[in-house]
Amino acid sequence: MRTRFVARIAGRRRWALEGNVGVRMVGHRAYIGGRWDEWGRVEFDFLRERGLEPHHVLLDIACGALRAGVHFIPYLDAGNYLGIEKERELIRRGIAHELPPEVREQKRPELLVSGTFEFDRLSKPADYALAWSLFTHLTVDDVETCLRKLRAYVGPEHQFFASFGPGESAGNATRSHAHAAFHYEPEELMAMGERHGWQCEYLGRLENTRVMRQAMMRFTPR
Repeated sequence: MRTRFVARIAGRRRWALEGNVGVRMVGHRAYIGGRWDEWGRVEFDFLRERGLEPHHVLLDIACGALRAGVHFIPYLDAGNYLGIEKERELIRRGIAHELPPEVREQKRPELLVSGTFEFDRLSKPADYALAWSLFTHLTVDDVETCLRKLRAYVGPEHQFFASFGPGESAGNATRSHAHAAFHYEPEELMAMGERHGWQCEYLGRLENTRVMRQAMMRFTPR
């Protein structure tokens, strides 16, 4: 009965279940969309193929319950994984249920709870940043806030990869929401990036057939 109840909530009311209450009701894996093992590995492989090495510092923006972090943290040198997430409960559950204690102790990931992109609170600048399925839930204002604050935080060699849902933005919701779907044309995101000091490259739709609804943009400092 409990399984059916949770499934019914997740299927019919998940859009309304935002924040720590939603995480507790549907579980941390379901809250961020499921496909835990598959998508976490896709994110990891994506950055590995684009040059991420253990000595690099990675910033995982909206790191959630460490779906990708459980792959990145063991791979990177100690202290080189930085995660920022607005929902404290997601981070708490990721640490408690997904990241082995010995890995946390050895690799010392830095995890920051913030809903306003406070990158300046992190202890070091990042070489790479990844926002996977973040811009798919943000308004224009919040996307621009992320781009502006990230540009002020990173160095000249930084690479930022952000996935997004390609499409017309006219029907987007008026406020950011973890379970609302936002769409942007590549040209819109490029214009936003350029306004905040980024050089933008549209990389096209993601190759993995299970995530073809998303595309990827690469931002580098101008």
